[in-house]
Amino acid sequence: MTAVILAVAIGLFLVFAAVWTEKLWFDFTGFTGVFTTQLVTHIALFVVAALVVGGLIGGNMAAAIRLRPKTRTRGVSAVLDRYRDLLESNRVPAVLIPAAVFGAMAGMSMSTQVMPVLAWLNRQPSGVVDPYFGLDTTFYMLDYPVIRLALSLLMSGLVFGLIAAAAVHFAVGNIGFGRERRATGNARGALVHLSLMGALILVVFGLQSLVDRYGLLLEQGSLFTGLQYTDGQARMTAQLVLAVISFIVAALFVANAFLNKTIVPAAGVVLMLVTSLILGMIYPMVVQTFQVKPNEPDREHDYIQAHLAATKDAYGIAGTQIEDYAAVTHVAPGQLKEDAAALPGIRLMDPQVVGPAFEQLQQVRGYYSFPEILDIDRYTIDGQETDVVVAARELSEEGIPDRNWNNLHTVYTHGHGFVSAYGNRRQGNGEPVWVTRDIPPVGEIEESQSRIYFGEKSNNFAIVGRAEGQAPIELDTPGGAQGGGEQYNEYDGAGGVPMGNLWGRLLFSTRFADLNILLSDRVNSESKILYDRTPKQRVEKVAPWLTVDQNLYPAIVDGRLVWIVDGYTTSSTYPNSQRVQLSQATSDTQSSVLGGQIDQPINYIRNSVKAVVDAYDGTVKLYAWDEADPLLRTFSAAFPGTVTPKNEISPDLLEHLRYPEDLFKVQRELLGRYHVSDPRVWYNGTDVWEVPIDPVQGNDRTKEPSYYLSIKWPGDDAPTFSQTAVFVPRSRQNLSAYLAVNADAASSDYGKLRILRMSDTQQIDGPGQTQNAITQNTAVAAELLPYQQNRGAASIKYGNLLTLPMGNGLLYVEPIYTERSGNAGAYPALTFVVVRFGEHVGIGNTLQEALDKVFAGDAGADTGELPAGQGGSSPPTPGTPTPPAPGPGGPVDEAAAVAAMQKAEQAFTEAEAALRNGDLAAYQAKTNEAKAALADALKQMGR
Repeated sequence: MTAVILAVAIGLFLVFAAVWTEKLWFDFTGFTGVFTTQLVTHIALFVVAALVVGGLIGGNMAAAIRLRPKTRTRGVSAVLDRYRDLLESNRVPAVLIPAAVFGAMAGMSMSTQVMPVLAWLNRQPSGVVDPYFGLDTTFYMLDYPVIRLALSLLMSGLVFGLIAAAAVHFAVGNIGFGRERRATGNARGALVHLSLMGALILVVFGLQSLVDRYGLLLEQGSLFTGLQYTDGQARMTAQLVLAVISFIVAALFVANAFLNKTIVPAAGVVLMLVTSLILGMIYPMVVQTFQVKPNEPDREHDYIQAHLAATKDAYGIAGTQIEDYAAVTHVAPGQLKEDAAALPGIRLMDPQVVGPAFEQLQQVRGYYSFPEILDIDRYTIDGQETDVVVAARELSEEGIPDRNWNNLHTVYTHGHGFVSAYGNRRQGNGEPVWVTRDIPPVGEIEESQSRIYFGEKSNNFAIVGRAEGQAPIELDTPGGAQGGGEQYNEYDGAGGVPMGNLWGRLLFSTRFADLNILLSDRVNSESKILYDRTPKQRVEKVAPWLTVDQNLYPAIVDGRLVWIVDGYTTSSTYPNSQRVQLSQATSDTQSSVLGGQIDQPINYIRNSVKAVVDAYDGTVKLYAWDEADPLLRTFSAAFPGTVTPKNEISPDLLEHLRYPEDLFKVQRELLGRYHVSDPRVWYNGTDVWEVPIDPVQGNDRTKEPSYYLSIKWPGDDAPTFSQTAVFVPRSRQNLSAYLAVNADAASSDYGKLRILRMSDTQQIDGPGQTQNAITQNTAVAAELLPYQQNRGAASIKYGNLLTLPMGNGLLYVEPIYTERSGNAGAYPALTFVVVRFGEHVGIGNTLQEALDKVFAGDAGADTGELPAGQGGSSPPTPGTPTPPAPGPGGPVDEAAAVAAMQKAEQAFTEAEAALRNGDLAAYQAKTNEAKAALADALKQMGR
């Protein structure tokens, strides 16, 4: 007994520690109401479900025991005699134990439904009604799931109660079989009891059948999700008839309690089963086979029309503007003159490629790291809005030199610095042109607070804070102290939970199963513990009703480094809307690296919230974005005070908000088929588009990602920051449409979806065909030949293939990077830019050069690129020399050119080593040697 009591006490303390530390996290994050609302609802749902199911089971068992015969014959069955004795001598435990067990199981199951129940209790109307029942769409999204849940709970309790009652009646001798039947006692009482229970079950079943009529608008049919002809003409009527029959048979069961004619309700049950079989299966099959299939386009026409309208509304694509675009393929000098303003916005730095360059040039120490895929944002620099590649220099746990407990949790606590580079510029050696760089950060963007205690890589807890008189121990910068040594920091932010006393240490030592928290001298009276530190975790905890975009991004807002997170309200029960899997709809090359969305079905989505997480103190701010969304209004009412009104978004923050990726990808997926408005065209499938396979990745599995870049839409006066994608016809590779959405949150046209539909009379090559044309072009092949021949020294990496509507046609732009092989410090450097317009391909060291080659020496505009060798205040770092292509200037000695290139590469490598060692003289000598070797290579190649 002592061991049992001790085990129970330990278990209760473990639960208490988990719950209480969770409450402390919410208290110090400022969202206590979210925690208490969920906790109270959890408990209430558990209690209600336990009482309903447990009460029905226990009550029916007690009633059956109460109806037992006063006298009964013994000896008919020894087993039954034992059970009867057990029930009579232990009446209370015999009832309470099964009631408690099944009630607890029902309670645990029901307690997981906190969000649907809270949404139902605080439901807000949308003002949009379905075309069949005239009910508000929120009835299906909020009421219907809870009604089904309540009926299911009630049905479970009644069925288990009936089974339990029948078992007790049999055990006490009220009912039996064979010899036992003749020995029964109070058969009349058992008959009344079980008949009334059967009637209640049939009533609930009838109610479920009535409610299931609404569910027909949510089911996946043979053509789409929603009501189809057979549903409307056969199944809906069948559900109504079945409900009526259920109520009639329930009345027969009630009558049987008085008539004692078991044959009457039995005949009713048989009738109901036969009717259910005929009306629920045979009749709909006959209608589908003989009425619908021979005339399906005509029969389903109106239903498809309603489905198209509902789907477009549910996914926010109803207002998509589609324009016919007769793209030209011929070129002429000055052709891009009208689109000149958009040329400087063409992004050459691919965020999926240049991550290693950030890592090698701005990592500073091995315990810092950048994400594999960087992000795109906009900043106003020198009065000009510019697309910028951005990243946060976060702490990488894997790079910590000695991964002992003190280092992991008290020394290496945070990253440092926001790093950014121009999207359309490069240095002469192909490196990015930095906008902000180094530790502490310097550059064009002012950062007053750039320490990163809360970030995407902050997966461990950190203990911060020092008592008075204690020296700081948190490593802050590797070279910022006096004399150039390491600088340490003492955290003074608002984030974290105080835990310096013995009770706090015990609680968190229990929560994290870490005895060092209790024993370490580094935990003092001023200590705080930071946990659940990733921005995604924090947003999902304070707003459990949101689905979070997978690609959050850092920004400098009012001088502070913050994380911007897009939150969605979703539903899978919007009436008549096509259901998709969120993970599949958002899957592409980028998601395969970042990680995919959760695997849940949806048929409604809104970007209802823009969330901001401060990288220093972890403060979470939720801003209402789509204030018309009924789900946002519903959950704002359920958790009052958690969502800040949209008008409180600061101007600086507004400049960095953008159209979210996952929403755009879902809309892109749906627009592939739902861009049409004619039900016959939709049914025939003659105009279906699909997202092309990413040609850069060289496989047939991952779709091309969407791209953020500034484009000038045909007919517009100026370029806008947009998110873009292209479509190809199903199972074809030519271009069928170009999709863009205004991604600038400060624009009055934010969120406006526009499509350029290509002509069906002229083929425009798609991304795959364009990539093939680029790689097979003789001029491109000539420029890349030295790299392909000398694979051991350098390799080629193709960047994103961008598509832009320009010059009354479509312009493809692709950066090409080179990277030294066999070097631990290698990184891709932008070396060439390839352009394709129509059938014309041009390659150059700059975008301007490539454009001029395509447009007969005159593209008609300045790309805004800096001359080679310029591009920022950061000094050029020795990089891979660019091998020249064969030229017409003289005889070519290929072997000598390769040897000279290898000599140049070796000299550059030695120059880098000298620079790391601080030997500037050797650095300069080796750099000059490399330049001489490079000049020799040029000479040998005939240049």
